[in-house]
Amino acid sequence: MFKEFKAFINKGNVIDLAVAVIIGAAFGKIVSSLTDDLIMPTIGYLTGGLDFSSHFLRLGPIPADYAGSITSYADLKKAGVPLLGFGQFVTVSVQFLIVAFVVFLIVRAVHRLDRKKEEEAAAPAAPPEDVVLLREILAELRKKG
Repeated sequence: MFKEFKAFINKGNVIDLAVAVIIGAAFGKIVSSLTDDLIMPTIGYLTGGLDFSSHFLRLGPIPADYAGSITSYADLKKAGVPLLGFGQFVTVSVQFLIVAFVVFLIVRAVHRLDRKKEEEAAAPAAPPEDVVLLREILAELRKKG
């Protein structure tokens, strides 16, 4: 089993996967910033100041020693108050749609490249120049003879 594992690691697939995970994590941070810092504030502005992060339902009591704002989702969540954070869900859903769309575009581009490679491979290669010349000579000889 150890030999199989060693062979698996040496194939290079593990390295490709590790690179993909690292790039994916970085891409996730970019999408989070895009959503949190650009898209959701723009939607909020267009809807008259609607802030999705502050939309939640409190499902339990606030602790007696709580000193934060009762309208702050992050503060209440940190204090352990049970919350139904539908505004946060909307934000995460938008992030998912962005990631899904970008992955769709990448997969679509890869499929187009694969199709082009298949078309190039299916197209017959041009015959060598000497073969073309010999065919022309043969055609001329047939005309004369």
